[in-house]
Amino acid sequence: MPNTYLRTLRRSALLWPLLLLGMVGVSFRQFRATVSAQEWESSIRAFERQDKVHPVPPGGIVFTGSSSIAYWSSLAEDMKPLAVINRGFGGSEYTDVNHYADRVVIAYRPVAVVVYAGDNDLASPGRKSAQSVARDVQQFVQIIHSKLPETWIFVLSIKPSIARWNVWPEMKQANQLIQEFLRTQDRAAFIDVASPMLDQRGRLSDDLFVADALHPSAKCYALWTSLIKPILLERLASARSQLFSPQERPKASDATASGH
Repeated sequence: MPNTYLRTLRRSALLWPLLLLGMVGVSFRQFRATVSAQEWESSIRAFERQDKVHPVPPGGIVFTGSSSIAYWSSLAEDMKPLAVINRGFGGSEYTDVNHYADRVVIAYRPVAVVVYAGDNDLASPGRKSAQSVARDVQQFVQIIHSKLPETWIFVLSIKPSIARWNVWPEMKQANQLIQEFLRTQDRAAFIDVASPMLDQRGRLSDDLFVADALHPSAKCYALWTSLIKPILLERLASARSQLFSPQERPKASDATASGH
């Protein structure tokens, strides 16, 4: 009896720290989600003020997500003749994108949305698991398609980086789970921008990143453009008349002459 009692005490002593750590982890994630929901409000309101001055016509392509999108200053030029709008907000995670989806995606009634996130999710303190990020992507798809069932959703793979190379295994796992999910969805596709960033030895080149070894350089964005743009043009061919930016949109006579 005493031995049994002592064993029970020892197990309890081992179990309580684990339970407390689990509770702290959950509490941190809940706290992070709450803070994030408020953290980006000023950025989202800035977008909305901009839209009042320069209204965005429906039917374009929204790019949204974290800083890899927000810092893509050449996006509009790179994607010509497609009409695109950049609604990335730096440092965000998928939970943030989901929280603001109504205001950064659905409000524009786009023919397509291209999203990049997951990078911060897997690298931040109290970071999520690959499975958790994949579930957040599922939620994003559900949010968009519940209100815009005809809108195409293109999810960019989570990129490797020199600064976060230590979490690349988790990123690869998340990418695989996300890709598997998207294969089951209509009007949704996975675009792998990560694999082409690696050389034949599976390593990254310094010139794909700016000085912080984290954010994409102009060379990296050029690579991404070569991967993303052809897919958008191919998948969205039926909505081609809506996709041209105003200065690139063909005249009626041109459309008639080409037989479209």
